[in-house]
Order: sequence, then C-alpha cells, then structure tokens
Amino acid sequence: MRLGGPIFEPAGDPAAWVAAHRAEGYTAAFCPLGPDADDATVAAYERAAKDAGIVIAEVGAWSNPMSPDDATRKAAIENCKRQLNLADRIGARCCVNIAGSLGAQWDGPHPANLTRPAFDQIVETVRGIVDAVHPRRSFYTLETMPWMYPDSPESYADLIKAIDRKAFAVHLDPVNLVCSPQRYFGSAALLRACFKKLGPHIRSCHAKDIILRSNLTTHLDEVVPGEGGLDYGVYLTELSKLAPDTPLMMEHMAKPEEYRRAAAHIRKVAAEQGLGAL
Repeated sequence: MRLGGPIFEPAGDPAAWVAAHRAEGYTAAFCPLGPDADDATVAAYERAAKDAGIVIAEVGAWSNPMSPDDATRKAAIENCKRQLNLADRIGARCCVNIAGSLGAQWDGPHPANLTRPAFDQIVETVRGIVDAVHPRRSFYTLETMPWMYPDSPESYADLIKAIDRKAFAVHLDPVNLVCSPQRYFGSAALLRACFKKLGPHIRSCHAKDIILRSNLTTHLDEVVPGEGGLDYGVYLTELSKLAPDTPLMMEHMAKPEEYRRAAAHIRKVAAEQGLGAL
C-alpha cells in the first residue's frame, strides 16, 4: 500500500512537487493539476511521479450530479467527465466523487437519497459519465457515504452490478460508513466486509478516524487517525492484501502537524501488524 496526503509547501513544477512529497515520506499523491492543463504539463507530472515512485491516487470531481437544480446537475456531470478525462490522461488510480444528493446541500442528507429512484438515477448518471469518456487507464469511483448510496459494502456491490461498466470501481472511505454506535463498535467487522465484497474493485482509500461522544443522542465526530475508534489494525491488514500500489490518502486535517501525527500513527500500526514500512 502507499501512504499519501496533501502537501502544504508551494510546488509550482514537477521537481518541487516530488520533493515536497518525499519530504513527508509520501509515496502516493493527490493529482496536482486541473482539467485545463496542457498535455505537456500532464505528461511532465506523470513522468516525475513515475520516476520518483509516487502513485497519483485520485482526481477529485467534487460536485452534485444528482442536484434537483437542472443547471447545477448538468454542470456537475460535465465536471465529472472532465475530471475523469484528466485522471485518465495523467494515469491516476481513479477519479472520485460522491454520488450526490437530491437536496440543496451537495453532500448532505435528504429523505430521497436512500430510495430506489435515487439508486436508479445514480446508475444512469455514472453510466453516462463513463460512456462519454471511455477511460483506458483510470476509473470513475464513488466515495462511500453515510446518507447516500453507496452507504454500505452491500449497496456498493449492488451499484457495481447495476452500472455494469469495467471503468466503474470503488473508492473506500470507511469512516463515512460509521454512522451508528453499532458500526462504531463493530468497525473491524465492517472493514472486513468492505474488503471481502469490494476488494478487487478498490482503487483508492481515505484515511481519517471517528470518535463516538457520550452526549445524547448520538454524536460522531471526525478526528485525526489514532484518536478515534476505527480499527486501523484491521484496516491496514486488509488493505495490504490488495495490489501493492493501492493508495491510502489522509485528508480533512487543518495543519501539517496533524498529518504528521496521523502518518506516524498509521506507520506505527503497520509496523505492529508486520506489514512493513509505509
């Protein structure tokens, strides 16, 4: 597996970009370019990453292709197509977005999000994105979420079957699936189920953590890896069984010191599990 995260140092060219990742000990990276980058620039970053042994993990397409607003939805779908094309051009492991919400908040809950019509709309939307781009090297993926599909390993497997496209794969963020005390205290079983059902399709993963607070009714907060309840021993052990270049990307922390603390915890757990250096 490959550990990565965002960089905070200015990196205006491929050499500086590589140096910033090496300084943190990262062997995986978020895509540094936007969809308007010219072919020469894309090729330069792809070559620099390959020469440095860095995997470009993912291109974000963060938008709402399920929006009830026509203009917003259409713009989001076009954004997904452009970002998937960029992922294919630069050789990223995947392009990732959430499925989207039928509510006003692009990543928020809505009563209709977990319904059969929403599932069918996701299938149609993803097929349209993938069929328009025809990626040869990369994949379109949906990040697992607590209040929209895919909200479980089972619903993700159902989407894979229904979408029926080789270029559709899995982006795993297990913390987003921990939406109840049952899943919080059962994170080991949840993780094993994810890898059992989805393992061959997983292209990139996110690293964060979650903590269950004691105030009523149920309060779950995202925290730095190592400061919550996610079973990282199981997570890393299962992840190590996949292709050796599968990325684990840290996210959602505010300061470099938090990323370094998180990386230290992840590397410590990997060593304790006998998984080698990260």
